[in-house]
Amino acid sequence: MSGLSPFARRLRRYYFWYTISFISFVGFLAVGEQMGMSPGVIGHVFLFATIAIYAGIGVMSRTADVTEYYVAGRRVPAMFNGMATAADWMSAASYIGLAGTLYFSGFEGLAFVTGWTGGFVLVALLLAPYLRKFGQYTIPDFLGARYQGNAARVVGLVAAVIASFVYLVAQIYGVGLITSRFVSVEFEIGLFVGLAGILVCSFLGGMRAVTWTQVAQYVILIVAYLVPVTILSYKVTGVPVAPAMYGTVLGNLSEKENELFTDDAEVAVRKQFKQRAGDYAAKIEHLPDSLDAERRELIERLNALRLNNAPARDIAHTERALRDLPRTPEQARHVWERARAEAIERSRPPPRHAQAHPGDTPEQREAARNNFLALVFVLMVGTAALPHVLMRYYTTPGVVEARKSVFWALFFIFLLYVTAPAYAVFAKWEVYNNLIGTSIAMLPNWLVSWGKVGMVNIEDINGDGILQLAELSLNTDVILLATPEIAGLPYVISGLVAAGGLAAALSTADGLLLTISNALSHDLYYKVINPGASTQRRLVIAKSQLLVVAVVAAWVASLRPDNILFMVGLAFSIAAAAFFPALVLGIFWKRANRPGAVAGMLAGPAVTIYYFVRTHAFFGGSMDNAWFDISPISSGVFGVPLGFLTIVLVSLLTPPPPAEVGALVDYVRYPRLPADDPGIFTESK
Repeated sequence: MSGLSPFARRLRRYYFWYTISFISFVGFLAVGEQMGMSPGVIGHVFLFATIAIYAGIGVMSRTADVTEYYVAGRRVPAMFNGMATAADWMSAASYIGLAGTLYFSGFEGLAFVTGWTGGFVLVALLLAPYLRKFGQYTIPDFLGARYQGNAARVVGLVAAVIASFVYLVAQIYGVGLITSRFVSVEFEIGLFVGLAGILVCSFLGGMRAVTWTQVAQYVILIVAYLVPVTILSYKVTGVPVAPAMYGTVLGNLSEKENELFTDDAEVAVRKQFKQRAGDYAAKIEHLPDSLDAERRELIERLNALRLNNAPARDIAHTERALRDLPRTPEQARHVWERARAEAIERSRPPPRHAQAHPGDTPEQREAARNNFLALVFVLMVGTAALPHVLMRYYTTPGVVEARKSVFWALFFIFLLYVTAPAYAVFAKWEVYNNLIGTSIAMLPNWLVSWGKVGMVNIEDINGDGILQLAELSLNTDVILLATPEIAGLPYVISGLVAAGGLAAALSTADGLLLTISNALSHDLYYKVINPGASTQRRLVIAKSQLLVVAVVAAWVASLRPDNILFMVGLAFSIAAAAFFPALVLGIFWKRANRPGAVAGMLAGPAVTIYYFVRTHAFFGGSMDNAWFDISPISSGVFGVPLGFLTIVLVSLLTPPPPAEVGALVDYVRYPRLPADDPGIFTESK
């Protein structure tokens, strides 16, 4: 403690008592539940109490100082910057989506853990210390200085806005999901309730407020993540150390999979879904006649039901089917293609949890392996190129602290990632043993609750009244949030998990909003449009842009474009293709020049977005258009090499950069130079 500054010691004291207070708060609610406090009250208290904490920190951290607003005054100690980076990093994708992906994909989901963890090694080795030595405010700042002017800066800020916006949509989607379930409001209303919590921090105090809020949010999210799985580990194995014990349960789970997948009723149900997929294929093939025939059939059935005084439920069901029938052949093709894809998915047994690169044929197994490696690559490189993460290293007092903060960030992230596989195994064990094979009439209430927000679907396709595995459809994002209910834990644990998910989504959303608004206000308005703008005007522009972006992102999230993890994967691909080649070559290759960087930052993201649009169903694409069977989430695997190749070739074919660029590279690369030239930059370091 003696080596710490008074500021760091004061921070440790504040956050120690904050942590104790939060744990006591959870204990108070647990006692309240035992005394009869309703789940609705617990959900509301968790939601609004945690948002009030973040709002309080935001209000106390409000500032009109440019350096405080953009980089928190460059005085964040390494450990606290590591906590803030971890919270900024562990978004709704890591907190909510990772356990669900591991639940459904098993071994294949480890690509996320491997890629994301490995990415911080690249950050520590290739980027963080050098960007901190550069010492400006944003990533486009570095691009503008290194590649001489506004061309590279503008291309960089456009890429930063696109990648961060896609990432932001995923976070706001997670906020809406949590608030709609635990406060019992419509999903769209939940989006804007959570949005208020996001804005109150980033709007008032910029990076200063966001940093200290993210430290507080990390405490909540890690406590919320570890407590349920520790209890569940004790319940299932008798030992409350989930990472050490889930391997034993995984062995038993493999035996349970053998039993379920070969069950006669299960096989029959999957055949029925396969038949349904064939029926949809026939309808699609015979459009528009098949649409007219189905409309006539429904009208005739409805008339017959009414004439025969059929039960009101049957009449209402037929009326709803007629009302929901697509209006045009184009709509029918889209709706039936999605229904066919869902039926095909349900007709196949899920991959075995411990099986690496599953597939029925050698070609399918090779495609699975290629996708695994492509995803690991994209996530590693994307981690090292995300603007909102790299910005955090501008906030430390110096280069040494920047390196140390990467270590602390890895440690704090490790606590969650080493536990995520255990969540998936324990949750699947509970579902397979205590849910599958039970009477549909006796299913637990959590299935109904999550069904209301569209995250759970049950269809008794064979009409036997018993739930088969194929008849249960769970959204990836529901696994973690519903695990306490799946395991029958007290509702206060469910509220705690929701509070942690909210903290994860809000912390990352704050950082992303700040990245976007800073790019628009600092890099576009101040650096390009109006270099003479006053400090006050710059902050007004930043805050107004922040509001606009937040509202637009909430609207896009309300469209539910995909699950959280998939949207985040796209953001990683775009960031990797846009920034990683330009940043790495800008630091380590003096010959890289402005034409090369601009061409590379355009070519990489362009092919990445093109591939995604061509292969993702949301944009009308299909995997029939895929290259080497690579999933759209890994589209950056094509953009990153193209970005490197383009920068190298164009740089070699055009004149080299001037001597001052070489001086800038030397300044950034080496710890001490006899003649550091502060005139290299346009602003003070």
